[in-house]
Amino acid sequence: MPKYLFVTGKLASQALTDTLREMNPDFEYQISVLPITVAALIQPSFLLKHLPENIGFDFIMVPGWVRGDLGPIEEKTNSKVILGPKDLKDIPVFFGRKRPPDGFGEYRVKILAEIVDAPLLSREEILQKARYYRESGADIIDLGWPAEGSFEDIEEVLKDLKEEGFRVSLDTFNRKDILRASKIGFDLLLSVNSSNLDLAREIGCPVVVIPDFGKGLESLEENISRLRDWGVHYIIDPILDPINFGFTESLVRFYQARARHPEEEMLMGLGNITELTDVDSTGLNALLMGVVSELNIDYVLTTEVISWARGSVKELDISRKLMHFSRKNRILPKNLDDRLIALKDLPHTHFKEEELRKIQREIRDKNFRIFTDEERIFVFNRDLFVSGTDPKEIFLQLGVLEPSHAFYLGRELEKAALAIKLGKKYLQEEPLHWGYLGDEGREKS
Repeated sequence: MPKYLFVTGKLASQALTDTLREMNPDFEYQISVLPITVAALIQPSFLLKHLPENIGFDFIMVPGWVRGDLGPIEEKTNSKVILGPKDLKDIPVFFGRKRPPDGFGEYRVKILAEIVDAPLLSREEILQKARYYRESGADIIDLGWPAEGSFEDIEEVLKDLKEEGFRVSLDTFNRKDILRASKIGFDLLLSVNSSNLDLAREIGCPVVVIPDFGKGLESLEENISRLRDWGVHYIIDPILDPINFGFTESLVRFYQARARHPEEEMLMGLGNITELTDVDSTGLNALLMGVVSELNIDYVLTTEVISWARGSVKELDISRKLMHFSRKNRILPKNLDDRLIALKDLPHTHFKEEELRKIQREIRDKNFRIFTDEERIFVFNRDLFVSGTDPKEIFLQLGVLEPSHAFYLGRELEKAALAIKLGKKYLQEEPLHWGYLGDEGREKS
C-alpha cells in the first residue's frame, strides 16, 4: 500500500484532516503541518528546508499553488513529489480521476470543415478560414456554394489551398464550376445523386453519394449501384435530417445503410443538428460523434456559421479522440478528457460555513478571503465575516475605499457569483474552468 505525506500550512490543517478522514483513502498517509500560516505561500526552498532526508514516504503531495523546481525535494526526501489541487476539497476528485493508458489521442474519423458561401469571400479570407479550421483539427477543407451561384475564382482558390497543403472538397451542384475546378484538381465532391451522377465519371476523384431529393434508401441504393458499375470511388451519406423534421428516421436510415454496407466508407453531415437547434454545440457534437463511433462512420462534415456552433471543428476533434478511445478500450467516455466540460464544471465540493468560520479564527491579517458554496458567497478577514448572494450588497459591507482594492474585490465577487450561477468551482485569483475554451482545458495523454 503506497504511503503519502500531505504537506500544508497551519490555516488549512484541520480542513485537510477532515477531508482525508471523510475520503477514507485506500493508501496510508500522514499530514505535515509546516510553520507557515497559508499553504498557498509555500515555496520549494521552504519545503527543502523543512522536510527531512529519506522520510520514508512514496509520495509527497504539496498544494497546487506551489511553483518552482521540485526536483531537489525529491532528491533530498527520496520521494516522488506530486503537485496536488489548489483547493484541498478537490483531493478526492484528484485521486478518483485516473490517467488513461497509452493510446489516448488516436482517432479514425476525418473531419470536413465547410467554408459556407465561399464565392462571397476573398481568396485571403478563404485561406484564413482554412488555416483556422486546420488548426482546430480539420482534415479536409470543404468549399460550399449553391448550385444557382457561380464561383468565378474557383481555379485560383484551389491553387492557393493546394500550395499550402490543404485537402479540398467541393460542396455544390454547380456543374459548370465543378468541371472548371476539375482541371486544377480537388479531393472529394459533395454530393451526387441521379440528378448529376454522370459527373462522377468526369472529375477523377471520390464522390459523396446521397439519396435523390425527397426519396429514401432505395434511391441511394440505385445511385450506389451505378457508381459501383462505373468503378467510381464513393462515400455514402444517407443524410441526417433536423430534429422534428425526420431526425430519428434519418438515424434509422444511417443504421440500415451501415447494415447493408458494413465495409463501405460513410459520411455524416452534422450541420442540420448543430446549426438548426437552439443549444450549445459542445454536447451535441460529442453525442453525434458517439453515434458516428457506433456506426463506424468514416467522415463528418460540419460548419461554424451560427454563433452557438462556433468551435464545432475543435469540439469534434476532441470528441473523435474521446469516442475512439472509449470504444477501443470498452470503457465509458468519462474521466478521460475534461475539455468538453465547458459551460458546467468538473465534480467539486465546497467548504461549509462552519469550516470557514474555523479558518477565520486562525487569521491574523486584514486580507479578504473569498469562498463560495452552491448558493452563497463568503468573504472574511480577521475582523469581518460576510455572506450573501448579491456581489454588490456584499461589497458594500466590506468598507473598502482604496480604488485598486475595490476593483479587485468587485471583479472577484462577480466571478464568484458567475461560478455559483453556472455550478463552477471558484478559486480566488484563479480563472474559472472553461474546458477547451480556456487555458486550463487540456488533453490527457
